[in-house]
Order: sequence, then C-alpha cells, then structure tokens
Amino acid sequence: MNLSDDSLKSDDRIPVLEAADLCCSFRRNGRIVHALDHISLELKQGTILGIVGESGSGKSTLIRHIACLMQPSSGRLYYRGSEYTGKTAAFAGQYMQMVFQDALTSFDPRVRLDKSVREARKGPEDPKLLKQLLEDVRLDESFLTRYPGQLSGGQCQRMSLVRAVYSGVKILLCDEVTSALDTASQAMVIELLKDLKEKYGMSVFFVSHDLAVVSQLCDEVMVMQNGRCVERGSCMKVISRPEAEYTKRLLGAALEFGITTL
Repeated sequence: MNLSDDSLKSDDRIPVLEAADLCCSFRRNGRIVHALDHISLELKQGTILGIVGESGSGKSTLIRHIACLMQPSSGRLYYRGSEYTGKTAAFAGQYMQMVFQDALTSFDPRVRLDKSVREARKGPEDPKLLKQLLEDVRLDESFLTRYPGQLSGGQCQRMSLVRAVYSGVKILLCDEVTSALDTASQAMVIELLKDLKEKYGMSVFFVSHDLAVVSQLCDEVMVMQNGRCVERGSCMKVISRPEAEYTKRLLGAALEFGITTL
C-alpha cells in the first residue's frame, strides 16, 4: 500500500486521520485492563482536536497508538482514508510527528540542534523555510548552533515545534506540551500552535489535562475516562454545556482552582 500524499484522496470530507473502534487491553495482577475501550474519532483537515482527561484516562495511550508507538488489540487506523493499522512508528512518522511534554529529552543532548532539526526533514533541505520557522517561533538562527541543554524549557519546546513542522508532515501529535512550562511559556506555545496551524495548514491532536488550555486552543474536544470516550463535540459546546457527569466534575475542579477562561 502506498500512502504518499499524491496517491491519496484529497476530498476535504475525508478526515485527515481516523481511529475506528480502537481497543488496547492487557493483563495486570490477574485481571484485564482496558487502556482503550472502543475509541473512535476523526481529525478534520486544519483543525485542533483536544483529548482531555485525568492521569490514567488513556489519552496518552491513544496518541501513542495513533503514532504506531503501540499496537492496538483491535480496531483500525486510517490516514486520509487509507488504513495504516499495524504499521511501524517509522512508517507513521512520514505523515505525523510527535511533540512531547519534556522537549529536552526528545532531543539527543550530544547533537547540535541544527543537525536534529535537519535530520527530521522528509524532503530536500529548505533553508528559507527553516529560517522562517525560527522567526515564527521567535528564535534566531543562532539557536541552531546550540545544544538542547543550553536552552530553557520554553525555548526547547519551541525548537521542537520547528523540528516537527520543518519535517514536512501535516499532522502534529502534541502530548501535554504545555504542562511542564511556566505560565508565560504556556501562553506563548498556545499562540504559536494556533499560528503554525493556520500558516502551514497543520492538523493537530492536542492531549492535555488542562481544560483552560484546551478552551483557548482547540476546535473540538473528546473527554476520556478509564479508556473510554465519555463526551465529544465542539470545544465551545462541551465546555459551556457539558452533558457527561465526568466532564462536569472536570470543569468544576478547574473552576475551583481559579480557571476563568472556560
């Protein structure tokens, strides 16, 4: 099967990525644990889909399945209508890039950032694009000559965004990318993701436990609990008029801690 973009359907009605009835089960202490329990979702072209839930809800497990870092017990995965279930992470990496919570450890500490960024590129080098991306995330070209340990957490996360977009893929899989940052750096990364999505036509999975961040960034949201989807819909609808009791509890907890952006 050839999943090259040229050979795939370009109909905008077809989701850029889809999971159908995805399950992940394993045995722990003599009992079966359902890390993913019949999860289905669609990521539309040019949108940001938020995956929200408490620790252990299955949201990071889900995104790792989408990236083929884990294989499902059952269910199917599709990229632009073509199935890629069971493929390797290297195969999936042709079409999507992970952006991790701890940006520092996602880079090889022994390698300069210019090499790490350029090695991610799927096509010919594009110096103009790389320069523009650095400007987009408010870093200058001198950062390419540095090593990861020479950057702050926020700078390193911005460089990981540069690497992901420069790779040439059109899907970003963001796993708690703001949770390790201070408030100012969080706000900057949120704005940068919005800008990069619009400017470069990206589609984004955004995994987070932070409803305030999701409310500022995402177009749609799926709420997970114990490996299941308990609610999904437009971000505005789910956050302003939640139906599931679990979603209401999450919102209540967020408001209790003084979150007022919902």
